[in-house]
Formats: sequence, C-alpha cells, structure tokens
Amino acid sequence: MRQIRRFLLTAVIAVVALPALVPLASAQTTSKANIVQTAVAAGQFKTLVALVKEAGLAGTLQGKGPFTVFAPTDAAFAKVPKATLAALKHDRAKLRAVLLYHVLKGKVTAAKVVKLRSVKTLNGQSLKIRVSHGKVTIGGARIVKTDIAASNGVIHVIDRVLIPR
Repeated sequence: MRQIRRFLLTAVIAVVALPALVPLASAQTTSKANIVQTAVAAGQFKTLVALVKEAGLAGTLQGKGPFTVFAPTDAAFAKVPKATLAALKHDRAKLRAVLLYHVLKGKVTAAKVVKLRSVKTLNGQSLKIRVSHGKVTIGGARIVKTDIAASNGVIHVIDRVLIPR
C-alpha cells in the first residue's frame, strides 16, 4: 500500500510540476539569438557586423555552429588605420581571412580558454593565449568580457582587431 501511495504522490507531483517547467525550458531555448543577432543586439559591434555581412560570412555565423568569436568592439576597429580598413573592404578574400582569424570551431568558454596555450582559427592560423596577472590575451588582444552566450556558440569581447600575418 505504501508503494502505491508513493507512486501516486510522485505521479501527482510530476503532473503538477511538468506544465510549469515546460514553458520555462522552451522559452530559454527559443529566446537565445545566434552569434550575429547577439552581436547586433549588444550595440558595440556595428563595424564587426557590417564587415561580416560584407564578407559574406553572416550566414555562416548564423548557422548551426557551434562557434567561438573573439569580437573586437567598435572602439577596437576605430584604432585600425582607415587605410587598412579601406583596403580590407576592397579585398573580400583578405577581409574574410581577417574575420575568420577571430573565429574558432566549437564552443570554447572562458574556463577552457585560460587552460589553452594556443587555438587554431577558421582561417587556418593559430593564436597564442597568455594568462598573466589575471588578464587573458589572445593574439595580443586583451579579452575584456567573456562568455556572451548565443544559440550557436559564444562571444568573447576583445580590445583590438587581430590581423593575421
């Protein structure tokens, strides 16, 4: 008899609790935006998003992924000489190479980044990672904000634009 009561009590709790949990779970999974949408919503990546679209990479970064993007802010792009940006805008292959130098395949959270010495980017080159005095740099750029979640990966904010050699 005790087993039947336990079973019925468990069943009642499950039936009562399940409807309350399902909307919450589905709202969490559907409310997340992809990497491009997340960058647009942040408002500090206008230059990056414009260049990603110009290079024809928006579809990729809106795709399944997962990806990790080291995203330079508009302030970081302002530090790049105007002639360099203009040259990149006129050479789609170089622009793509620069942008893909900021992207990793897979979701690499901050906790994982600090354990690595280098990472291979989607343009085929590697970036060195350094951790010193509580600050993390990748390719010489300081990571200023980490783990901005997107439905298809993660964004880490960096303070300068990475230019491959």
